[in-house]
Amino acid sequence: MEFSPEELSRYSRHLNLPNFSLAEQSALRAAKVLVVGAGGLGSPMLQYLVAAGVGTIGIIDPDTIEVSNLQRQILFRTEDIGQPKAVTAARVLSQLNPHITVRQYSEALTASNAMEIVQSYDIVADGTDNFPTRYLVNDACVLLDKVNVHASIFRFEGQVSVFNYLDEKGARGPNYRDLFPTPPPADQVMSCEEGGILGVLAGIVGSMQALEVIKVILRMGEVLSGKLWTTNTLTHATQVLNIQKNPQNPISGDHPTIRELIDYDAFCGINLPQQVTSISADTLKQWLEDPEKDFQLVDVREAEEYERHNIGGLLLPLSELGTHIDQLNRESTIVVHCQSGIRSRKAIKILSEQFGFTNLINLEGGLRSFVSHK
Repeated sequence: MEFSPEELSRYSRHLNLPNFSLAEQSALRAAKVLVVGAGGLGSPMLQYLVAAGVGTIGIIDPDTIEVSNLQRQILFRTEDIGQPKAVTAARVLSQLNPHITVRQYSEALTASNAMEIVQSYDIVADGTDNFPTRYLVNDACVLLDKVNVHASIFRFEGQVSVFNYLDEKGARGPNYRDLFPTPPPADQVMSCEEGGILGVLAGIVGSMQALEVIKVILRMGEVLSGKLWTTNTLTHATQVLNIQKNPQNPISGDHPTIRELIDYDAFCGINLPQQVTSISADTLKQWLEDPEKDFQLVDVREAEEYERHNIGGLLLPLSELGTHIDQLNRESTIVVHCQSGIRSRKAIKILSEQFGFTNLINLEGGLRSFVSHK
């Protein structure tokens, strides 16, 4: 595989490394990597993979760029707000290195398209922030014998691992289901939007993820297969934990039961049959503008979230719910909301089952939905 004089100059710092020759650079050029999510993790990871000369990069992300993304998603600029992430990322990355191929998919990775998309790549780098997609990526990689380089971040902490790695003996390493056999309850999962995230953490962990992708391609150094690297940016504490293969793993254990992709929203307890009465953001807006409408609005987020932004509801944090029951009006409708609609559903369950309330309505989509409809 020949390189032009410009490419040789571009990759010269690689080629000056011990035990790094044109053969290694050619391996990078021949590699095909699918990056799932062009957000906080995807932004630094994509830039380093493209700069390193990984020959084919796929980017899949259904979202558009929002102003709140710019604190950590360093691929994007203020003028990009409102544009599709995958399209914008592909444009920026093609300018960074014109010698590589960038493919973009402005769609969500789903059980219906994952097998076809993942099949075209050697490695999948998962930078998503939700459990259904993480399990989907894992299962597609296991079923298709692909390596899954995984990372996640939250608040001040991050983690990286390499799943389904094929070692020199031809054995596959542990996968995501060995580390997390079952997802946490949906109503206990706090998103980065709700919990916050230190912007620079995404750069640290995304760069580590890019490093592991490159090491997998080159079979260089000690890959994080069977290991989970964790970091705490407040204390500089890092750990490497061992991950064991689970014989009961339903997709790769001794008696696998998963032989095709499943409904991952249902598996993670999302979009289950509606069990509480809900109100849309549009309807709530109409109620708030109607002085004759009798109802109580209750915000079950934490105090610091409320201080940053609220729509005038009574602050009654979910963590303190049982101690302020006397503030709730049993005689009129109560509309309960949080940031996304998950914690409010849990609050309604507690209030109805433990305290006998029958007048509760959930704001579907939470404050996030309300703000987007203003």
